[in-house]
Order: sequence, then structure tokens, then C-alpha cells
Amino acid sequence: MNPELQEKILAVTRCGVDRHEATGFFRVALGLYYLSGLMTKETLDFKRLDRQFNRFIYHTIGKGHSITSILQYMSGEKVVPVLESKRFLRAFGEYCTEVPVENIPFLLGLNLSVAKDISKIDVRGPVADYIERQRQLREAAEEAAQAAAQATPTAAPDAGAERD
Repeated sequence: MNPELQEKILAVTRCGVDRHEATGFFRVALGLYYLSGLMTKETLDFKRLDRQFNRFIYHTIGKGHSITSILQYMSGEKVVPVLESKRFLRAFGEYCTEVPVENIPFLLGLNLSVAKDISKIDVRGPVADYIERQRQLREAAEEAAQAAAQATPTAAPDAGAERD
């Protein structure tokens, strides 16, 4: 983890209004960066990658936390208030531009599918419901944009123009 990435995550963390909220912001921002880093064709050295993330986590929020516990947090119901926080979304969008906010539902789905494969847990629940709500909102917005584009009148030929 480079210092620039660490500072971006810490900037999001500082947007939390209290320790509890800031810790949630930290966990989600870090988890999203970790998950987005998995989206590569390059071979990843997970041992090295996890060690780097775990070192940063330990120095930031203390012992007892790891990238594994953060990913578990991101598959549970406690993550939903962070994901629905306008303050978090605004901060994440401002400071963490490498991971577009609109990719969050996809990354959460990736995390859930990995959790399902590893733990054989049922992934239905609050996070899956959040992902579904986001899909429905995105589709409704796309439909509204298409309807608005179709409703825009096209320019009529100039009535006063001479015809051949």
C-alpha cells in the first residue's frame, strides 16, 4: 500500500463524526480499495498484499482487525448504514476517485460471492438487499434518462427556408 492510498483512506475516515462512524468509514473505504485491486489480470501475491493491508489496519485501528475481518464486516448488516451514509458516499467519491461510487454494489457482490464460496454461508440478507436496491435505482434512473431523451423534441425544419 502506498502512502497516497493510505492518506485517501484516512481522509475518508476523518469524515466520520465519531469514533464508531469513522471506524466504519475506514473499514468500508479500505475494503472497497482491496476488492477493486482484485480486478486485474495480473497474478496477485495475496500473502504480500494482505500483509501490507494488515500492517496499515493495525497501525490505524489497532490489533484484532485484519483484512479478513474487514471483508467479513462488509458482508454483514453493520455495513449498510455506512453504505447509505451521504457523508461516506460524498467523502469516498471525493477522495477515492480510483474506485467509482457506482462500482460499490458490484464490489460488494464480489465480496459476497467470495464469502459464499469460502464459508458456504447464505448470502441473502441486508447487503444483498442493498445491492438489489441499488440495481433497481440505477435501472430506474436509466429508464428516466431514456424517457427524457425521447421526450426532447427534435428540431423542426425551418419553416421559412426555401425549398428546391
